[in-house]
Amino acid sequence: MEAPFLDHEIIINLYAILDIETTGGKFNEEGITEIAIYKFDGHEIVDQFISLVNPEIEIQPFVVNLTGINSGMLKNAPKFYEVAKRIVEITADCVLVAHNASFDNRILTTEFRRLGFEFERKTLCTVELSQKLIPDLPSYKLGNLCKTLGIPLSGRHRADGDALATVLLFKLLLNKDSFKEIVKEAAVKENRRSMAPKLLSMIEELPSKTGVFYIHSSSNILYIGKGKSIKKAVNQLFLRTSKRAIFLQKEVVSVTYEETGNQLIAELKYAEELKINQPKYNLFSKNKFTQISFSNANLVLVDKGRNLGEKSVVLIENNELKGYCFTHLGHQLNNIEILRCMISPMENSIHNRAIIKQYLQKNNVEKLIRF
Repeated sequence: MEAPFLDHEIIINLYAILDIETTGGKFNEEGITEIAIYKFDGHEIVDQFISLVNPEIEIQPFVVNLTGINSGMLKNAPKFYEVAKRIVEITADCVLVAHNASFDNRILTTEFRRLGFEFERKTLCTVELSQKLIPDLPSYKLGNLCKTLGIPLSGRHRADGDALATVLLFKLLLNKDSFKEIVKEAAVKENRRSMAPKLLSMIEELPSKTGVFYIHSSSNILYIGKGKSIKKAVNQLFLRTSKRAIFLQKEVVSVTYEETGNQLIAELKYAEELKINQPKYNLFSKNKFTQISFSNANLVLVDKGRNLGEKSVVLIENNELKGYCFTHLGHQLNNIEILRCMISPMENSIHNRAIIKQYLQKNNVEKLIRF
């Protein structure tokens, strides 16, 4: 088939998740004492940069007490101009993500301005995203959020520890974002004339793992699909020659995906996000199910997750489907309060309940926890 992918935009979703420690002091006169940046592709960390920085100015005593970083530790550390090139390189084509992003972005732009360089990056703030996606919590400070969600946080008030915790928080927020607003907001668009080679290489990079995939135009989700092999399912979609498929191929600018680890989460996520996003190239069928109840009113379904050591969780409470999440930690799995905060909510529809019921009839999950 002749390649139709011309004169469109490519959407790239890369995130530079960072944390900065500073000297404290007057507004816009602070200096950086430590910086940690994790380059994240939405699924895993692909690059990182962590360094102490000699700010060449005094560190405020309260900051020394808070971070443990003192002037003696920074005496032989590189100055900002010596790490500036690496910061530019690792954040290129990325959206900056930080907990209280306006602060970290202001500090960086100020440091670069002192060097005569205009540092401009789109930003996302995990405080604001958490307030939107996990509402009504008493506190959105990083330490308190990590405690509420069971996210491990070591080295509090050190750049590396805080940045790594922000990666885990952001990954959870991406999973909770059923409307895909984060992906849309973070889209970095580049004009390219020849799109076909880019899409072909993109398909090659897709995983042969179970999950849900999203076909994007420059502004909307055009199609949502699922499969035991994401790569195979997307490849088959682009090989179709129906009128509907060809129209889709002409509009596509990007393919994103989310691994689910198992078919149950893929089926639930697919059904839920079809209803939420209403992609114009999906065909919707009307399923007729009778009323379905679960054998136990309070149930946690535990099965394999997206990678080694991770578990998927489906929460049923008071005979109602509440949602799903992923966890690495036993104390998250065994703490219902933490699970309630972590889950991506799902409609307690007859359709979703039928998906779970049919899956359990045909498959064994790793564990059923009754509470």
